[in-house]
Amino acid sequence: MEKEIEPIKECSQAILAIHDVMDLLSGKWKVSIIACLCYQKMRYSELLREVKGISGRMLSRELKELEINHLITRTVLDTQPVTVEYEITEYGSTLKNLTSTMAEWGMTHRRKIIGK
Repeated sequence: MEKEIEPIKECSQAILAIHDVMDLLSGKWKVSIIACLCYQKMRYSELLREVKGISGRMLSRELKELEINHLITRTVLDTQPVTVEYEITEYGSTLKNLTSTMAEWGMTHRRKIIGK
């Protein structure tokens, strides 16, 4: 009987871990920001241009949350005017496989539903 409980416990732990990820990456923008930064460091204005539809205020908020969670770093460069660059951390780069898998699945799903 104990062997039947183990898969349920394992499933519960997996669901809890998935909820943690969903809470961390909640919203419409964080995954897109992380995906951009997995390929190269970017300035604030580049991210604003690349992440279509995000407002400046929302980008600032999302970047702060990602920095708090140690997924990105913020570097202020000594330039005129001041330039701020964002870069994925080593810890944050562990999400690259996740974002790639999501992108591949999304393209497959789009082709299936839309037929393109």
